[in-house]
Amino acid sequence: MKKISLVAATLIFGVALSANAATVATVNGKNISDTEVNDFFAPMLRGQDFKTLPENQKKALTQQYIIQDLVLQDAKKQNLEKDPLYTKELDRAKESILVNVYQEKILNSIKVDPAKAKAFYDQNKDKYVKPASVQARHILVSSEKEAKEIINELKKLKGKALEDKFSQIAKEKSIDPGSKNQGGELGWFDQSTMVKPFTDAAFALKNGTITTTPVKTNFGYHIILKENSHPREQIKFEDVKQGIENGLKFEEFKKVMNQKGQELLNNAKVEYK
Repeated sequence: MKKISLVAATLIFGVALSANAATVATVNGKNISDTEVNDFFAPMLRGQDFKTLPENQKKALTQQYIIQDLVLQDAKKQNLEKDPLYTKELDRAKESILVNVYQEKILNSIKVDPAKAKAFYDQNKDKYVKPASVQARHILVSSEKEAKEIINELKKLKGKALEDKFSQIAKEKSIDPGSKNQGGELGWFDQSTMVKPFTDAAFALKNGTITTTPVKTNFGYHIILKENSHPREQIKFEDVKQGIENGLKFEEFKKVMNQKGQELLNNAKVEYK
């Protein structure tokens, strides 16, 4: 809501811009600053600064902003602020904002006892776990014979020599288009990510070793190189405390709003027709 208010103020009432603002375009003699564009697209940028974007993205967003501003100016020229539809929509917007302020004040009044958040964490520890994961590469081929030939070529190698040769063969022979150009790199994954035969084989390996027999799946035959691994890990309370408190706060907010709504309804004279 605050971001929307800032956008509206910038477009309609001309809020004073930051002293650090830089002009990114001039339209009909009017300067457009990077601050204006950043504020307008803030919800979409999700915390990313407009100034740090690649030039082509900045230009595209600036153009979108200019079009929006030109539409606004054209609407004003047509005196649409006096149009009954504008008045109706403005009244609706004011009412919506008023309800939002009402709800935000209630939300901000709710305090969560840290002890309650800790108790929730202790009772739900299984929800706050990083599963075991591995980092691996693979070479996918269509025949078991070819897979065995590749294993024979790789099985005597170790360390960097194994990694380099594995990557080279993956680029040359793997039929997996998603990973072959990266030398078969699959990144990190847990036991729920891949098909079971592949996952079982990958997790059974020691770091820095390959499967000594081809792993068959519906996709073909895999040779897997396990690069690294992380064991299952319990996430610390301190790392999830804020999220738990926010969740508990919102649950309490919903309860308070339901109670408030029922209370207002009970005290109102309502006649259903």
